[in-house]
Amino acid sequence: MVTRGTTNPNRLRRVDNWIVESCGDVVASAADPLVVDLGYGATPTTAVELRARLAARVRADVRLVGLEIDPVRVAAAEPAAEPPGLTFARGGFELAGLRPCLVRAFNVLRQYDESEVPAAWQTMTRALAPGGRLVEGTCDELGRLGGWLLIDATGPRTLTLAARLDTLESPARFAERLPKALIHRNVPGERVHDLLRAMEEAWRATAGYAPYGPRQRWSATVGTVRAAGWPVLDRPRRWRLGEITVPWHTVAPNP
Repeated sequence: MVTRGTTNPNRLRRVDNWIVESCGDVVASAADPLVVDLGYGATPTTAVELRARLAARVRADVRLVGLEIDPVRVAAAEPAAEPPGLTFARGGFELAGLRPCLVRAFNVLRQYDESEVPAAWQTMTRALAPGGRLVEGTCDELGRLGGWLLIDATGPRTLTLAARLDTLESPARFAERLPKALIHRNVPGERVHDLLRAMEEAWRATAGYAPYGPRQRWSATVGTVRAAGWPVLDRPRRWRLGEITVPWHTVAPNP
């Protein structure tokens, strides 16, 4: 399906920085450093930004292909192309026959039915180069709040939630920006509901850190969640950036 196409400069900065940190090794070691930005939208802004960040911080010879199902958007993006490092083409979940080491698919599956998500994941991961990764998720229009999954050929591996901390009212806000596979599962009895409830309780319990700034309160919140038994995967350095990452099995939907 053609997405709404809305995009803004730096909308995907949070996930891009996470990709550089968490998936940079995949790009750096790839025989062919090919990356696909699937569904970049009405303008190529976020595709241009991802390529620039990877080239500056991971591998200078990275090649990024922006794919859109809408040929009008592909044509509109052409003036931004800088072959061979940055090109645009028409394509969907099959990735236009490419074999990338990394795919970013953001705000693409949001408009699909939850039942269609596993097949879309499978189509994309089958097209990956060996050892490749898929980062799939969603964020708000300004990129202040988002959630994404790291997926490989075996399926989802982790869930990451990230926010601009000085605008975060409470962790409950993440409910509206969960990836499509989880957004309808924020109900009692589901694991992701338990996680968000634990985060909200920890947020209230750490209110005393608020005078020291949002980073201090968020770090204390994540630390409290981990102390309660949740297997938080990242380190405090990432917490201070407004992130929390947990294994997929701790939030996976009930059958």
